[in-house]
Amino acid sequence: MLTNLLLLIGITLMYSTPLVFGALGGVISERSGVTNIGIEGMMMVGAFTASAVSYFTGNPWLGFVAAGIAGAAVALLHAVASITFRADQTISGVAINLLAPGIALFFCRRLFNNAAMTPPVATLPKLFGEGAFVGTPFASLNVDITVVLGLLATVIMWFVFYKTKWGLHIRAVGEHPAAADTLGIRVELTRYVCVLLSGMLAGFGGASVTLAIVSQFTQISISGQGFIALAAVIFGKWKPQGAYGACLLFGMAQALTILLGGGVIAVPTQIMAMLPYVLTIVILVLFVGRSAAPKADGVPYIKGAR
Repeated sequence: MLTNLLLLIGITLMYSTPLVFGALGGVISERSGVTNIGIEGMMMVGAFTASAVSYFTGNPWLGFVAAGIAGAAVALLHAVASITFRADQTISGVAINLLAPGIALFFCRRLFNNAAMTPPVATLPKLFGEGAFVGTPFASLNVDITVVLGLLATVIMWFVFYKTKWGLHIRAVGEHPAAADTLGIRVELTRYVCVLLSGMLAGFGGASVTLAIVSQFTQISISGQGFIALAAVIFGKWKPQGAYGACLLFGMAQALTILLGGGVIAVPTQIMAMLPYVLTIVILVLFVGRSAAPKADGVPYIKGAR
């Protein structure tokens, strides 16, 4: 019983971590007033970049950092379209979700002899090191270092949002950009920084998949996790701590899919595979009307306009 419980916790933490990074990216972008539904595409580019860099350098940490840079580069496209040119932010995000997988697959085929996936790559270390707790029930709790990084990123974002002046500026820009502008806060610059950080965090989320869970990039590495992360943003009421808790819930759904689909209880695997996505729809139906987004979320700011 203890072994199964610890296994459930370990798998939950492992599968929730990519969602945590993606959700944090959504939180910081939307709290500044820029809707970012392109998290999925940014995670996909980050997943490929992490895997490719880790393969060619043999250093997964370089791959992890490169994934953040690649995600930020894709986010820059969204920032330019949404902030500078005031394009529809939803359409821009959709375009990124369509463009980014194609970019990842194109470079994958160019770099790996026309293959649609990378070879197995060096992965990030486990939290306690290989072989920790061998022979004890706690062996199944040996989680990836990305779990700690995801928790640390959540704490840092919470601190920045609620304990620093810059966090107050972010929240002001997302709620009342005109008022923030009159107080000398640079609205467009703040939004640019937040969108770039959003892409960087999404890139880290993609890297958490290919450098910790599956150890290689494939076309289905992300498979909707960016959209689940956005659902976590809504469920968590656009707060870092709330999004983190929601990601744990979605991660537990994935863990149950693995445990119950693996023969512990006789449940068809096709039904269990639907669980995380069904849960996403249910949560959106139940909570999307009860969660209030930042007032200026998705609204381009035009200086001097009322």
